[in-house]
Amino acid sequence: MRRLSALVAVLISVGPLLGANVADASPALPSAVTAQIQGSGSTWAENAVNQWITDVTSKGLQVVYTGEGSAQGRTDFRNDTTDFAVSDIGFQGYDPANQSNDTNCKNVAPKSQCRAYVYAPIVAGGTSFPYQVRAHGHLVQNLRLSGETIAKIFTLQITNWDNPEITRDNNGHQLPNTPIIPVVDSEGSGATAQFTKYLQTEYPGIWNPYFGRAGSTEYFPRKGAEIAEAGSDGIINFITSAAGNGSIGYDQYSYALNKQCGGCVEGWPVANLENKAGYFVAPTQYNVAVALTKAQINMNKSSANYLLQNLNQVYTNPDKRAYALSSYSYMIIPTSAHDPRMSTPKRQSLANFIDWSICGGQAEIGPTGYSPLPINLAQASFEQMYKLHGADKAVQIKNLNVAKKCRNPTFWAGHPDGNFLAKIAPEPPLCDKAGQGPCAPGSGVGPTGNPTGGKPPPSKNSSPTASGSTGPSSRASASSSASPSSGAVAPGASSSTGTQTIAGTPASFTSAGNSNTSILIALAVCEVVLLVAIPPIVARRRQQRRTGR
Repeated sequence: MRRLSALVAVLISVGPLLGANVADASPALPSAVTAQIQGSGSTWAENAVNQWITDVTSKGLQVVYTGEGSAQGRTDFRNDTTDFAVSDIGFQGYDPANQSNDTNCKNVAPKSQCRAYVYAPIVAGGTSFPYQVRAHGHLVQNLRLSGETIAKIFTLQITNWDNPEITRDNNGHQLPNTPIIPVVDSEGSGATAQFTKYLQTEYPGIWNPYFGRAGSTEYFPRKGAEIAEAGSDGIINFITSAAGNGSIGYDQYSYALNKQCGGCVEGWPVANLENKAGYFVAPTQYNVAVALTKAQINMNKSSANYLLQNLNQVYTNPDKRAYALSSYSYMIIPTSAHDPRMSTPKRQSLANFIDWSICGGQAEIGPTGYSPLPINLAQASFEQMYKLHGADKAVQIKNLNVAKKCRNPTFWAGHPDGNFLAKIAPEPPLCDKAGQGPCAPGSGVGPTGNPTGGKPPPSKNSSPTASGSTGPSSRASASSSASPSSGAVAPGASSSTGTQTIAGTPASFTSAGNSNTSILIALAVCEVVLLVAIPPIVARRRQQRRTGR
């Protein structure tokens, strides 16, 4: 009798725990000891990073991130001020001309106090061009601009919105005679680096005379009527302010998409950018995914620039759906066993945070203005995360089947070299083709949400002129068609390295999985059965004792 009572008591006491685990499929609280970690860097990627921080905070993980520009993030990392950095480009090296030190070493001649690191891709997206142009008191919502026109605007060759080249981009529709106010980033910005790299590569005859030399920069050389604002928030806040009429800036698309705009279809409007196929498209997660199938990724594991990007073929992607100014952003991870800032609890926190960001977090970011990583780069980032365990064996990481567990919308069953978003990306409407349209105001930018039922969701498109095909382009390839080059593979393509792939997730931060859930359900059923069956047995036993007396 005492044994039965004890069993009942134990089952009752653990019952709520079993029920909680069965009901909650979200990542569990970390069981390994963790500590607060701090990072800094890119504002381009900041909205994604902050979303992931919100996610993991509810699970007991403490992560602090300061968006102050990619350049400052790399500097903070080098100086041991932070536990990780986020940057849209890699370390740029030492420039003896101006003694600028953008390396991982505090001293460069000779090199000393160098902090070991690796790069891990964490998010993709498009650098957009939010603007405020008003005609007859109403905000223009269907602006189209070619790359050449944008280059001339930001080098002060085009200074008014009624310029004939802008009129040509919009198929003869002239804008008001309003002065253009270019808005640039005042910080050392990865967005500036990506934008000026695009200008240098595609329009050197326009960019180089303005810049004074060939090359790109993180610090935009502001001149004339240009206004400099600090970071992505500063840029979008000025453009959308009462003083912003006539302004245009460059910013990661999430800042415009999530900005309130009365009467607008998809957040604050951004200019549709003309691609090499002659279509003006927006930086949705689908168009970015298509564009980045042409990215060249450094797959040489012995290189200091392993996993960094070359975007030259992205700019010229001939697919009519491609958004030309698409790119990746990276986390910089400390890897030395003797790193002065890192402890086992901090490494565990960083591993847990990377795990969520690269796995569960990818499904959240497409609808907010980013584009999730393709499977080969997600796999590579998990390999980079595993180096935290290499530095400290106490960091808990276990194998993970990325394709089956992460629910990343780019993953395509049976096609490990493909990008599902690129496969199903809808074609732009005919009214977005050069010489056609433009599409009616309020027609939207195409679908921005995650696919449902294997298809993009309906776009917020009310335009009767948007009559283009909605299927994937016949010229699109869901996998890479990158040209052969040494150690280079495009995202969405396979990358055979001759070594075993190690994909991992901290054992304590993800849900138990189907097998454990089944066990818990079985235990819960047993609990119910015992709770129902035991009281009659006990009552019968007592009755027999009374009768025996």
